Amino acid sequence: MVSAPPHLTELAGDTAAGQVLALVTGLVDAAGWLFGHWYLLALAIAVCWGVGELVVRRLAARASADRMALELVPSRHFDPRLEEIFRLGVQLARASTAMPWWAPRRAKAVQIRLRADGSTPLRYRIEGPVGGQRLLSITPFGPDVTVAAARPIVDEPRTHTVRAEFILRGKPTAPLRELPLSPDPLQPLVDAVADLRADLGDLAEIRLAIQRAPKWALRARRLQLMGAARRSERRESQRATLWFRRDASGIEDSLGWRLQQLLSDKPGSGSGAGRRLVMPPAPRRVEPTEALGKLAEDDHLMRVQLLVMCASNTEGRAEARLAQLQAAFDVFGGRSRWAMRGWRLGPWRIGADYWPTQRGFERRWNLGHCQPPRPNWVRLEELTGLLKPPTLHCRLPVLASDLPTFEFGDPDLLLQGVYRGPDGRERLVATHAEDTLFEVGTGKAGGGKTERALAQAIGWAHAGGGLVFVDPHRDSWPRALPFLAHDHLAPRIALIDLNGLGPNPRVSSWNPLGMQYGQPMHEVVEAIIDAYASALAWDDATAPRALTILTAALTVLVAVNERACQAGRPADQATIFHIRALLTDAAFRKAALGTVGGLLDEEALAWWQSVFPTLSPDAFAVVLNPIARLAANPVTRAFLGQPAGVYNIRAAMDSRMIVWVCPGGNGPTDRFLTALLARDLLRAARSRRDIPEDKRVPFRPYFDELIALTGAAPETIASMFEDLRKYKCHIHGMTQLLPRLPTPVRLSLVQNASTLATTAGSQSAIASITAEWGDNPSPDRIATMERFEHCVSMNVHGHRIGPIQLRGPHLDDVFAAQARPRRVGALEQAAQANAQALPLDQLTDRAAKQLARVAAFLAEFSPASAAAVHLSKGMDQEFG
Repeated sequence: MVSAPPHLTELAGDTAAGQVLALVTGLVDAAGWLFGHWYLLALAIAVCWGVGELVVRRLAARASADRMALELVPSRHFDPRLEEIFRLGVQLARASTAMPWWAPRRAKAVQIRLRADGSTPLRYRIEGPVGGQRLLSITPFGPDVTVAAARPIVDEPRTHTVRAEFILRGKPTAPLRELPLSPDPLQPLVDAVADLRADLGDLAEIRLAIQRAPKWALRARRLQLMGAARRSERRESQRATLWFRRDASGIEDSLGWRLQQLLSDKPGSGSGAGRRLVMPPAPRRVEPTEALGKLAEDDHLMRVQLLVMCASNTEGRAEARLAQLQAAFDVFGGRSRWAMRGWRLGPWRIGADYWPTQRGFERRWNLGHCQPPRPNWVRLEELTGLLKPPTLHCRLPVLASDLPTFEFGDPDLLLQGVYRGPDGRERLVATHAEDTLFEVGTGKAGGGKTERALAQAIGWAHAGGGLVFVDPHRDSWPRALPFLAHDHLAPRIALIDLNGLGPNPRVSSWNPLGMQYGQPMHEVVEAIIDAYASALAWDDATAPRALTILTAALTVLVAVNERACQAGRPADQATIFHIRALLTDAAFRKAALGTVGGLLDEEALAWWQSVFPTLSPDAFAVVLNPIARLAANPVTRAFLGQPAGVYNIRAAMDSRMIVWVCPGGNGPTDRFLTALLARDLLRAARSRRDIPEDKRVPFRPYFDELIALTGAAPETIASMFEDLRKYKCHIHGMTQLLPRLPTPVRLSLVQNASTLATTAGSQSAIASITAEWGDNPSPDRIATMERFEHCVSMNVHGHRIGPIQLRGPHLDDVFAAQARPRRVGALEQAAQANAQALPLDQLTDRAAKQLARVAAFLAEFSPASAAAVHLSKGMDQEFG
């Protein structure tokens, strides 16, 4: 091996040293130049950052241009479990990544929108990438939550708008407070927007953006937290060692320690022992789970962004709403809490409404980007309360959009009661007439059932609606009179009063067999037979012969009346009291059969020729006894004994009449008359099938004291609740005890009731109503309600509202402006005139002479049998 010459080696070393020196000198000069021209470096960095930020924003805006929106609508019985809520959170986290690979992280987010604008108490929407729509369309909540594609929301500009961003404050590794599912964690937020008023332009919206936590930022944060924990532990160890040494020195310098040392010295050992050796405690090992807390694991760790905006057209309401929401979010706080971002300077708060943060807030709000100023890391378990719609444990307010406000004179609304809102304001609430098909009101006597029904009926009457109010006690008529005493209502009101008050009362008239209105013969016969059977509990098994006799007799009398109307002589029609003459007087029977020969078929006439002669007179007693009881009462005899009655419930339906019917009592005779009236109402309503459905005028029968009415005609009332909806005849019934109603009536009534209401009462009586609501509220809670308070469930646009608590409307308060007490007398006279009520003695005299008129008519239209017609002197005065 040949070595280089010494002078060449020295030259190479000098060259390398010079190069290093030159490099160092150049670096020093460059650093000095940059230090002197630092602004150029800052400008370059700013330009690079600005260009990069601009590119990222453009890419994020492009990625967010196509987004999907889903609205989650829970059912009334939505009661999720924690596992179901957690699974939805996992789906949201997965859906946030369903974007192109080039999309910036800020755009990879799913947004939960909680919105209250007056349309619903709290709308729950999920917005995110289009690629996540299929994943989120099927929720783990099953059929209890309906998921539908949501339309874009376009807000009208409000005069006043406030914005806020909430960030996590407190210990960053500590979780938010764990909230139970009952009551609903959303309840504070719902309460914060419960007094929102859509008419003032109030709006409140919360947007929670969720995305997966960035791993690089999470690792850096973990290193920082672990380093801080170790330093803290070392400081604690050093502090403990210092205090330990101080305590040891103090003990060794004490008099007691010195004496102990002197006493413990052994002879010849010299001086005492030296100071003890103090060993400092070793620093405790830092456990990652303790130091990192909720950040220890990557699984289900999310970064969130919480934005809030409130608006209103009234000054101060938006700010107050934001303060309410801020207080609501305090419920979620523990060692970590939601705090509003910004600075407070005296009475002013600088936050998202001011530069420079407002522009960034608007961009994130409009594009759905998740770019919080702080990490805001949370686990899915901490967001349980926000990852679901409101549940059955959430008490939702009743807004004007849910339950309309009653407006006097509006034919589309039915008054229900007085609702007191969360803000203390009271308003008259109503249901839509087309949604209120049947209504049931229960509760103890004096609780306000009849008053509420009267208020509803009076409001309906003033709006132009027709009704019939059936009240066996008649107390409702004088109560309603002052509020109906208006000139435009007088021509539509008719009073059918069968109480017989006064020395010579005025009574209207009705012939159940009358044919002057063109009813089909078989319908009239069926109505009376069904009324008989209902009032007397007849059926084909218990009273077949009585039903056969009654059917044959009514068929003949209805045919006689049909013949009289065809001849233009409705005043010669037979009444229900002529059944006795037909069954017991051979001459009258022969004349009647001869007159109706062309209206009845041969089979019907053959029965009278072959079967009737074989019957004994005792077989007629069961048919004639109810009629005899009706004839014994002068009022019912006068009411039913007229040939061409005025009462025509079908005409009242079609002409929007307001009819008050007061049967007069609850005895056997009154129940039989009530059964006749109820069956005629059912027949009249069913007869409206000859009118096109869109041209049928709505009509509302109100039945006070359903127990008395259903005792007379249980199957008839049950059929009304089952069938009359088709004919736009909507029943409203009131009763003290629902269990006392016959089973068919109770089942049909509860099954089809659009509105179900109850006042206070005994728990056993109320239990049948609360059972329909799932015992929410419970019977003991309703039993303690104040007088005139009602718990009501209603149907509005196909959705059930309630049960909610309403105060019953009092006529003197609700319709004080409509009261006309000075016109009461004139209205009562007009109501009797519309019913063509005449003095009782005049109608009684006319009813007594009707048999002779019918016999004369039969003699005229049946020449062959006229010579045989002979009426005894005793038969000149008819008795049923």
